[in-house]
Amino acid sequence: MARLPFNTPFMLGFENLERMMEQVSKASSESGFPPYNIEQINPETLRITLAVAGYDESDLDVSVEDTQLVIRGHQNPDLDEHQYIYRGIAARNFQRSFVLAQGMKVKSASMDKGLLHIDLEKPNPQQVVKKIKIKSCSPEKTLLQKKDDHD
Repeated sequence: MARLPFNTPFMLGFENLERMMEQVSKASSESGFPPYNIEQINPETLRITLAVAGYDESDLDVSVEDTQLVIRGHQNPDLDEHQYIYRGIAARNFQRSFVLAQGMKVKSASMDKGLLHIDLEKPNPQQVVKKIKIKSCSPEKTLLQKKDDHD
């Protein structure tokens, strides 16, 4: 992935963007477990659905850390001895992270039939126009101000 030049004078105030892009890159290199979907419920709501079969609500932790939604799953190993011929159902700990856009809020989290649903509310972007008043500064006025500053 090509790095963007965040140290140029045209990118003032975008220092956090570089950090967020590193988080996205790290999250995309994580294992593919658990699988997930992201769907648009309506113009203001997104839903992330994770397939967490075998995990109970008490095994899962959903939190927002800075600009990331973090989902962690913890399962205790079987206490009694099982003799598996084949074990295809995952019984492991995991962490899945999603970088959230500014203003994005987690509305709710729910479990249904082995699926964890997390509903997110997207901010309604409003265009803000702010006029900046330009002050007039005559050379004589500037010289008088400097003289007053020295007195």
